[in-house]
Amino acid sequence: MTIEALTAVAADAGDLTVWPASATPLPHGGLAVGGVSLAEAAQRFGTPVYVLDEGEVRGRCRSYRAAFPDAEVLYAAKAFLSRAMVRWVGEEGLGLDVCSAGELELAVTSGFPPERIVLHGNAKSPGDLASALRLGVGRIVIDSRCEIARIAAAVGPGGRQRVLVRVVPGVAAGGHEKIRTGTEGQKFGLSAADGSAQEAVARILDQPRLELAGLHCHIGSQITSVEPYRVALGRMVELMASVREAHDVALPELDLGGGHGIAYRPGEPALDLPALARELRTALADRCAAAGLPVPRLTVEPGRAIAGPAGVAVYRVLAVKRSGGKVFVAVDGGMSDNPRPALYGARYAPRLVGRHSAAGSRTATVVGRHCEAGDVLAVNAELPADVHPGDLLAVPVAGAYQSSMASGYNLVGRPPVVAVHEGAARILLRRETLEDFRHRDIGA
Repeated sequence: MTIEALTAVAADAGDLTVWPASATPLPHGGLAVGGVSLAEAAQRFGTPVYVLDEGEVRGRCRSYRAAFPDAEVLYAAKAFLSRAMVRWVGEEGLGLDVCSAGELELAVTSGFPPERIVLHGNAKSPGDLASALRLGVGRIVIDSRCEIARIAAAVGPGGRQRVLVRVVPGVAAGGHEKIRTGTEGQKFGLSAADGSAQEAVARILDQPRLELAGLHCHIGSQITSVEPYRVALGRMVELMASVREAHDVALPELDLGGGHGIAYRPGEPALDLPALARELRTALADRCAAAGLPVPRLTVEPGRAIAGPAGVAVYRVLAVKRSGGKVFVAVDGGMSDNPRPALYGARYAPRLVGRHSAAGSRTATVVGRHCEAGDVLAVNAELPADVHPGDLLAVPVAGAYQSSMASGYNLVGRPPVVAVHEGAARILLRRETLEDFRHRDIGA
């Protein structure tokens, strides 16, 4: 490549700090992820398309194993799940955290050991529990007192199921009020403040078919500071000490959940993983020593922090227009494939890929194709002033809570998920088609 070409590539590269580590600028404004050109992926698989970097997923799994060598790391499947994802995280030594019979069955039928799976859920259906017990799930997280008798009765004679109690530790943390789950007055967990958690512990210990393995909490999502986790850990150890005092039982496990925050746009904060691991390790040892408790095995449950930065969404521009002094760039996806901006006010940093633009930048609002004024994918996006229909826009940090939360709104069809690795691309989830909608509708 000539010096002039290298200079052009560098100029087009921009800030790639929130992109997968494999992201590489190509000549003429192109960008490759996992050795695959995003423009070529769009041409081959159509748009919208999710591109998922296998190497980035595996690298992030390894970072967690390195940071928490003595802890159990569970991948939170709700962020994104497929048979390939099950295989990747399993091969990298992680367990799984699932929230339904659907996630559980997919994992086990993909070959994942059920004893390395934890079942969550604030309202588990009879089907969820039946699948968990039939398949031999490792632990079930009890989220309400009524679950205790239900699970014990479903275990059957001679059986025993290991369980955790989800505790509300009274810690407010998270990037949006809708994803703060560690405080009183929301649907998750049992309060330590009003005694509900303590009562649940006592009931479980009286059930011969249940084995209380430990306590669990999850304080929120998209948390970028270590301090809330340190506070939650202290309160959970206090509760473990009170359980030991009341029942002469030292619980062997403490699950602090996930919610580890990532940057969606350059310059945004992200949770410092090594710092989190150091703080939790030190705080757990110190707190247990002060309480005279043996140190329980720690569990963490990252989901977004593993899948999110590994994904890129690629859209094709359908229209560009001005209205009310604003520039709107409409693409062929929207809130059906990414509801996060509408739900949580999430913000993204799309970029033009596939061609070089010599035009200056301008601020635009990237919107979707759906019949909702709230169908906005990115506000205040800096895009070339000459962006036009037919262009490709790529949105990084699209690997978590996009495909998994996608809907059939307007019967548009959910995009495919394409894995890229070492220059090869393959479909993990195919595109949802009009034929799929027709087959599902069996009414007259």
